[in-house]
Amino acid sequence: MNAPLHHELPPSGLDPVRALDQVTRQWDTDILRQLTDYVAIPAKSPGFDPDWAAHGHIDTVLRNAATWVEAQKVDGLTLEVVRLPGRTPVLFFEVAATRAAASSAQTVLMYGHLDKQPEFSGWRADLGPWTPKYEDGKLYGRGAADDGYAVYASIAAVQALKAQNVAHPRIVGLIETSEESGSRDLLPYIDALRTRLGDVGLVICLDSGAGNYEQLWLTTSLRGMAAGTLKVQVLTEGVHSGDASGLVPSSFRIMRQVLDRLEDSQTGRLLPEIFHCDVPAQRLEQARATAAILGDEVYKRFPWAHYDCGGATAFALPTTTDPVQALINRTWTPTLSVTGAEGLPALQDAGNVLRPYTAFKLSLRLPPLVDAAQAVQRLKALLEDNAPYQAHVTFEPFSAATGWNAPDTVPWFEQALHRASQAHFGAPCGYIGQGGTIPLMNMLSEGFPQAQMMVCGVLGPRSNAHGPNEFLHVPYAKRLTAAVAEVMAAMP
Repeated sequence: MNAPLHHELPPSGLDPVRALDQVTRQWDTDILRQLTDYVAIPAKSPGFDPDWAAHGHIDTVLRNAATWVEAQKVDGLTLEVVRLPGRTPVLFFEVAATRAAASSAQTVLMYGHLDKQPEFSGWRADLGPWTPKYEDGKLYGRGAADDGYAVYASIAAVQALKAQNVAHPRIVGLIETSEESGSRDLLPYIDALRTRLGDVGLVICLDSGAGNYEQLWLTTSLRGMAAGTLKVQVLTEGVHSGDASGLVPSSFRIMRQVLDRLEDSQTGRLLPEIFHCDVPAQRLEQARATAAILGDEVYKRFPWAHYDCGGATAFALPTTTDPVQALINRTWTPTLSVTGAEGLPALQDAGNVLRPYTAFKLSLRLPPLVDAAQAVQRLKALLEDNAPYQAHVTFEPFSAATGWNAPDTVPWFEQALHRASQAHFGAPCGYIGQGGTIPLMNMLSEGFPQAQMMVCGVLGPRSNAHGPNEFLHVPYAKRLTAAVAEVMAAMP
């Protein structure tokens, strides 16, 4: 488990009831409207929109956020949009420490991003990625939860401190616009801004998930990722399948053979041990505790396909119904997904033609302790070497990010998390690993090894980030905003 609670720290000085009331009013009267406008802008990440600069959507959402932040007139706040040549821009803000806290040299770093995933298909008839709709406390549309809300919630949390004249340390904010492309532009900005970041003692990252909407959740680990395009080519053009099949090997069959080197298709286990690592005992213990809280909701939260089977409804099944193993599978187990394909015509356009090639977009989620660069090298060699039938097999990597395992929590931080969760949710803070990737976290852990990491977010059950019907759970976001203020107020 995390470090035991020793002596209780003195109260932070922040009245949680007043803080939540203020945050709620700001969300209801202002932030929700800002995010509704944000959803309508197709600010796709550069990996999905190579012409992002010409289209101007990323600049629009960044400019809108900057204008809003400046309009808040937060005492001691300065803001700058930083641009490096050939890079997506970032928003950098700084809030000076209050006089009472100025003796502390440490800084709070607040992080978020404004770029978005692409549209995807399957949205409900009355919803769409760029068509915001507020319904039953949920704001539907692409990007508000992942994680356009972060900059607005961060400033609202600072305002909650200011409204009660609560002492706080120096606070800086870094809002990027290439996270959904693997944060490929972020490291140059961190290098350029390193002296302005200061001695970071607490990182607040609002780009993660929640096990439920009933308590605060701290992310304890993030998987890494290795992604690329695998292409198998056997012909220079398509030919009549009646003429060539049986003699010309199918590119799809070769693709299956090549992938069999990587994955056991019966179990989904990745075969090379280099892609695996041991799960730390602390994370296993936390998984057991979280499984006791969430139970079968760990796997029931997903929109499983179902159909009629002899008068009864049959559902597609998960890889396991053991909640503990389910948590481990989605956080510490390497997993292969095929997220896109080329060379396959639409069903209505498919004639009796042997296709010249098949290409798959592969997304390989890596355990937190596996080095992504080494994994990519191994993956490329594994897939390309000794191709069946001497077919032209290529793997072109386009994204790699090493995962992250959180440092041990120190007493003040753990106490502040539990106090904030109890104050705003009436339940203790939960601990959960996440299967996604936030490249910044590993960079920051290396750059600021002593910093505490408050990685949390609003991506709870059925929020469906990256997929259809994505939503932001607004009541949870309000309470999370107030909880962030509570933790910042408690920082020694």
